[in-house]
Amino acid sequence: MIEKVKFNEKGLVPAIAQDEDTGEVLMLGYMSEEALRRTLTSGEVWFYSRSRRELWHKGETSGNRILVRSVWVDCDGDTILVKAKPTGPVCHTGNDTCFFQQLTDKDIEAGHHDEG
Repeated sequence: MIEKVKFNEKGLVPAIAQDEDTGEVLMLGYMSEEALRRTLTSGEVWFYSRSRRELWHKGETSGNRILVRSVWVDCDGDTILVKAKPTGPVCHTGNDTCFFQQLTDKDIEAGHHDEG
């Protein structure tokens, strides 16, 4: 099935990590083919760091790993979903998930500046 994955022009595919128990989205990262292979074979999530341009074993520094329960590819083959079990907070800020900041229409109004 890995041949069904459509990596972009940089050789990457977006990968969503989701808590298998709660359904909460933990984070979004990017995987290279090697990161995907390591994720499938190791039982822990690997990403490709676009800023460092290298493979990144999630939790390598913090110790908070994401344990793989199952890996899915979407119908177009251009996004990976990893259903997983986090061993601690996933976000580098210490939050359980990277998605803890809600945007509302008030944010749009506050950030909108008319030019004319």
